[in-house]
Amino acid sequence: MIRRLLGSPVLEALAAPHGVDRYLELVNPRWSLREVRAEVVAVRPGAADSVTLTLRPNGNWRGFLAGQYARFGVEIDGVRRTRCFSIASSQHRADRIEITVKAAGSVSRHLRDHAAPGLVLAMSQAEGEFVLPTERPGRLLLISGGSGITPVLSLLRTLCDEGHADPITVLHYAATERDVIHGDELTRLAARHRNVRLVRAYTAAGHVGDLAGHFGAEHLTAADPSHHDASTYLCGPAPLMDAVRGHYAAAGLDHRLRHELFTLARFAPAAEDATGEVRFTESGRAVPNDGATLLEQAERAGLTPEHGCRMGVCLSCSRRVEAGAVRDLRTGAVTTVDDSAVQLCVSVPVGDVAVAM
Repeated sequence: MIRRLLGSPVLEALAAPHGVDRYLELVNPRWSLREVRAEVVAVRPGAADSVTLTLRPNGNWRGFLAGQYARFGVEIDGVRRTRCFSIASSQHRADRIEITVKAAGSVSRHLRDHAAPGLVLAMSQAEGEFVLPTERPGRLLLISGGSGITPVLSLLRTLCDEGHADPITVLHYAATERDVIHGDELTRLAARHRNVRLVRAYTAAGHVGDLAGHFGAEHLTAADPSHHDASTYLCGPAPLMDAVRGHYAAAGLDHRLRHELFTLARFAPAAEDATGEVRFTESGRAVPNDGATLLEQAERAGLTPEHGCRMGVCLSCSRRVEAGAVRDLRTGAVTTVDDSAVQLCVSVPVGDVAVAM
């Protein structure tokens, strides 16, 4: 009844120009009629310059499936910045969720330095297809590297909560032991569940774990001799992703592998692309085309377009190109996109381009 009253057109009109949500958040920043918001309830420093935030979403949150991510928005210098973070929690504990932020950009550094209990973040509903099937597989192999452990940990925690009895091997890559994000939690889960085997591989010279060096076929055999019968989930930096996908393709095991995009494998723009001018027609601004993505050039022009993942996954940076051609960094293809929408974060202008912004 109260929600219907607050959402009525009459009350919205009376609350103009700010809307009902603006007045609700003055009472409690988590309150909103439609937007998902989450309050930070705990902050835990972690390995590799990371921090883990425990969040309590409001009633608009619809939960998530293990392996999914959400877009989180935080105010920095009066501007809302949005980034995608994978959820590390078990999907069966959705009233409190965890995200782990590795300080690599302006948003993640801000959260590392300033996140504290009581901070409220805007967030999207859960997104992504890096999930388990409804009918759980039998044998599983989870391969991760660096902060790619976060969605993999969500898969592992969920399976453990469900009492999954078949073998689960976790093969995790890091430079050194100190760089293993969620290392203590991985150790606890492996000790508590007899079917979970944790295999650590350290890539820095002189650091020897269960395995040493970068991924190779011998690592698969050592970690799980029956990996050809396992459903394999992969998330990590581009070199690891490329190596594992290449091996699985050569071995005819593509059907066994699911992977999450963690970094964007970019095609290098041609030098001749960086000519002409990028015009942002709605703002009247323009910059010389320097060969960077449309998102980066918009930011250089002083604009603040909505964006999330910065790697072509979440679609939040899509904008209309009124005239010109762009190169897609994911494929290298050049397309004339007059009066069509493109994703700014993976589109490089080829010569003169006009963007409705």
